[in-house]
Amino acid sequence: MSDTEPSIIQHSVEKTHIWLNEVAAELGDEDRQYAYRALRAVLHALRDRLTVDVAAKLAAQLPTLIRGIYYEDWDPSRTPMAIHDVGTFLDHIAAEGHMAGDTEASVAVTAVARVLRRHLSAGEIDGMLAVLPDAFTALIKV
Repeated sequence: MSDTEPSIIQHSVEKTHIWLNEVAAELGDEDRQYAYRALRAVLHALRDRLTVDVAAKLAAQLPTLIRGIYYEDWDPSRTPMAIHDVGTFLDHIAAEGHMAGDTEASVAVTAVARVLRRHLSAGEIDGMLAVLPDAFTALIKV
């Protein structure tokens, strides 16, 4: 980054690199493109399943650049999506993240959840879990 970049952009890019590195480490894979796909797919699946209020509260705690990724292509009028079973949730993630299937998507959810737990407040995580079906909590409570 040049010295002419606004500090908010520099800071957001630095935080995004940290998050991607952490997701990649949790996945056990140094491929940052893969880490990005996993982060994006999981964030979108969560966002689409949360109520608009909880989704916005979650977004408020994300770094600026990741918040943009989170909101990309969001249609709040279609949320929360009526996904109640883990299989459908994981299928959604696998499709968006170009993953092999439920097992790979499950690993991605666990990896991203660990990173979210490190960077978000416990209250925000609890608020998110409160509106998700109980079956999802095993994936996210890590």
